[in-house]
Amino acid sequence: MIVVSGTIFIKPKKVNAAIEAAKIMMEKTAEEAGCISYRFYADIEAPDVFRIFEEWESDEALQAHFETPHMAEFRSKLGDFLAAPPAIRKYVVSEFGEL
Repeated sequence: MIVVSGTIFIKPKKVNAAIEAAKIMMEKTAEEAGCISYRFYADIEAPDVFRIFEEWESDEALQAHFETPHMAEFRSKLGDFLAAPPAIRKYVVSEFGEL
């Protein structure tokens, strides 16, 4: 399993537009083969800071995601939303379970 987790810093005046773009991205990505989960979350103490959390069945599924039209569209809008470079990491998970 591949997990992607990160922080995205949004310009305060662009938060609503970023939310709308994120909703579309979540809907379309959830339909992709190999996507287990794909969500954006807002920081409750800093509403202009978004967190992204993704789970993918494989690295191939994640790489295919990067080639989708909705990813290209989202990336084209992202530059206008960003207040700072995002901090996003990919984790390769070999074992997991319930807490």
